[in-house]
Amino acid sequence: MTNRRILIKTVAAAGIAACAGLGVAGVAVADELDTITEKGVLRIAMSGAYPPFNFVNESNEVVGFDPAIGTEIAKRMGLEVEIITTAWDGIIGGLLANKYDAVVGSMSITEERAEVVDFVGPYYTTKRAVFTKPDSGITSVSQLDDVRVGVTLGETHEEWARDRGYNVRTYKGLPELLLELQNGRVDVIVNDSIAAILAMNENGYEYVMLDDLETEAIGAGIAIRQGNPELHEAMQNALDDLMEDGTYLEIANEWVGGDIR
Repeated sequence: MTNRRILIKTVAAAGIAACAGLGVAGVAVADELDTITEKGVLRIAMSGAYPPFNFVNESNEVVGFDPAIGTEIAKRMGLEVEIITTAWDGIIGGLLANKYDAVVGSMSITEERAEVVDFVGPYYTTKRAVFTKPDSGITSVSQLDDVRVGVTLGETHEEWARDRGYNVRTYKGLPELLLELQNGRVDVIVNDSIAAILAMNENGYEYVMLDDLETEAIGAGIAIRQGNPELHEAMQNALDDLMEDGTYLEIANEWVGGDIR
């Protein structure tokens, strides 16, 4: 979800970490799996503002599809899990700075990101979608040049909207996006289809999804620092196992109502 401009700044900032031997691309360091195994804890990061995939509940716990998948992967690796929430637009920078071991936060797999991090997965797929209110009068993507377009700061949808010259307004997460749309402060929002539809249905919001947006399926992956093939293999094996033995479907049914592979 981080756009190219943010990625460039992130890589530059990570140069200091690279010199410190923290495993940034281009630095020869030992695979991190041994260190993580010795500590017994896998630290995973997400925004905590992307329901139903990850959000903070009334008990101040981070719950949702992402933490459930991350926790199950850690369990199958013989590890406890520590969930860390952080602002999405700086989440790759935090990974490169060793503030956590992986990002399990519905991160779209893109070529730009793959230059900076390695991906485990994908562990689900979705599509970009544009939503508006039924009475907005907006029926086509061709009308977006003249309206206010809401996106989450740092998502790939922000880059997509800016590249098209739209009047972009950015927000911290999906809950804020939905409120801005309902309150009329933006005319449309751009988001992953599954998360937005589920959240709007959950809140009883009326909406229209524009049906003339041409887009391909987007895979969400788990980001880890580059240069860690053993960690990558261990996490991928755990993900493959839980997808094959029915655990994935149980988690998906609980949080998103069906299989989203």
